[in-house]
Amino acid sequence: MPSSPTKIETVDRLNRNLGLLLAGSLVTIDIATPAGQKGKFRTTFIGYLPKKYVLVQFPDKNKLGSFSQFLTQGVAVTVRGLIEGHEGSVAAFVSTVKQTLQIPSKIMVLDFPRSLSVQSLRKSIRIDTDIVSKVFVEGQYWQGLITDLSLSGCQILIKNGEKLNMTKDKSISVIIENFQDLNNLKLPGTMCTIKPVLNGVSIGVKFNENARELVIKLLHHVITLEV
Repeated sequence: MPSSPTKIETVDRLNRNLGLLLAGSLVTIDIATPAGQKGKFRTTFIGYLPKKYVLVQFPDKNKLGSFSQFLTQGVAVTVRGLIEGHEGSVAAFVSTVKQTLQIPSKIMVLDFPRSLSVQSLRKSIRIDTDIVSKVFVEGQYWQGLITDLSLSGCQILIKNGEKLNMTKDKSISVIIENFQDLNNLKLPGTMCTIKPVLNGVSIGVKFNENARELVIKLLHHVITLEV
């Protein structure tokens, strides 16, 4: 069974674990429009006042685009950031925008969260992504898109992949040529699921054990960089 994230409920524990997100550290905020469009944006964690509020830098307006009009009072946001350590863990909480400040810089004031989850990257966390990749299988390269990612594996959409002679348990390599400052990552694995979708196929890949450290590095980048 997949492991569940640790839930931090009491105020004292919330204070202690929010403190693991260091002032000035990178976080991402997830928001959704009333129409259901989702966005994820990188910003900076400023700090918090126990039982009162959390302060987060307003994301770069140029990158927010049309999402900026939805970051208003009462809107729900999910904040996610890395807790540095030998295991590498993610802290996440859901809150609402209390207000925005313009001075000394544009800052979001969030309601103090009621709960906070902490989960190790080395366990079962799975993150939605849109990472352009290539798939190497049976001596051929195919263009793909990683649609979700975890330490153990990923889901890849391959357009026109119906032409592939795919069977389960076939060796595969997932190649990421350029993602932010990561270049030419090669993640070996095995195909474990195959599902036809519109204009292609979606395949589930289980990574080999020797890909672990590279996947952890990739997860770190996905969590702290906007997509």
